[in-house]
Amino acid sequence: MNIRALQAFSAVVTEGSVSGAARAMHLSQPAVSRLIGILETELRLTLFRRERQRLHLTEEGATFHREARRILAGLAEVPRIADEIRARRLRRLRMVTMPRTALSVVAPAVAQFSRDHPDVEVSLDIRSHRDLETWINGREYDLGFGNVPISHWAAVGTPLGRTKLEVLMPHGHPLARRDTVALTDLAGETLVQQFPGMLLRRQIDALMAAEDVTPAREVLTGSSQLAQHLVANGAGLTIIDRLSVLALDPRLVVSRPLHPTRWVTFGVIRHRDDDPDPLVDALTALLRRRLAACAEPGSIEVV
Repeated sequence: MNIRALQAFSAVVTEGSVSGAARAMHLSQPAVSRLIGILETELRLTLFRRERQRLHLTEEGATFHREARRILAGLAEVPRIADEIRARRLRRLRMVTMPRTALSVVAPAVAQFSRDHPDVEVSLDIRSHRDLETWINGREYDLGFGNVPISHWAAVGTPLGRTKLEVLMPHGHPLARRDTVALTDLAGETLVQQFPGMLLRRQIDALMAAEDVTPAREVLTGSSQLAQHLVANGAGLTIIDRLSVLALDPRLVVSRPLHPTRWVTFGVIRHRDDDPDPLVDALTALLRRRLAACAEPGSIEVV
């Protein structure tokens, strides 16, 4: 790929015009336009729509730009990485986690890892499960934490723990008086749900279809963490795993086990071609220890 063309594309988006990109890159406007043309030809994508001598980002262009920013950010790191290699002090660990367990499990484990390894540069990112294929194929991280097993051909999942699905509700809700909540009890409720196609939503849709249950109303969000806070603020009820609930203020919400019982498993995810790494092993051990600290008989179990 022509890196200069990629930089020109990013500059046009950032500066808002070809003339602005030309000034930022110290090039002529025709030179920037030629680079954009080269990139579109190479990618076989239409990145911009041309109207009245102005460029407007297409949907394809917007999608590509999100990935291009990551690529260019990585390129910007190359000189620093080379300096660190020359100084023999490059030790890095890059981790990604699904949002649901970021606060209850991953953040405490990564914080402990950082204290135990002060000479290691740690980065922690949050990405949804639907981005799994992108970050596995791109080898962007040394390990991930999320639902396992993984069906993607390049991924290897190592189970660390499993937890039950529960119904999360505000304090004082009538269903809080029950020991368990059946799916059929949700038929007349407002359910805070993730957007269709997301992992947890697919799991819940399958459960509800099996029981022929349809909630009275849905409030949709793209974030499981936001769904939990919507419940805490009285927007409705949601189905979430017990492990994720631990990060919430217990004064605001209460959860009850879902009937029929369903378990979900969490673990470490790596690319199948990754070499063994003692830093990954150390963080994996801390994740397992954190899960053990969260364990509740019959609700959260270490595997």
